[in-house]
Amino acid sequence: MAEQSTIMIDKKVIELLKKAKDDQRQTYNELLEKMANIFIKLKERNQYDEFLHKIQQPKMKELWNNKEDEAWEKA
Repeated sequence: MAEQSTIMIDKKVIELLKKAKDDQRQTYNELLEKMANIFIKLKERNQYDEFLHKIQQPKMKELWNNKEDEAWEKA
């Protein structure tokens, strides 16, 4: 049998959890596990997006900060 614990949750959070359930029979444990997995995936994706942004910055500066573009702005 899985280990269990008791946690204190504000009543307003319990109401949010009730609204977030996929169906009435879904347990809070199932819901919280699903939410935690989604949150972890979002964090990983955000880290990937930040990584891509950082490696693209030098090339974007090279492309955007050049004399040819400045000449077109004055045309």
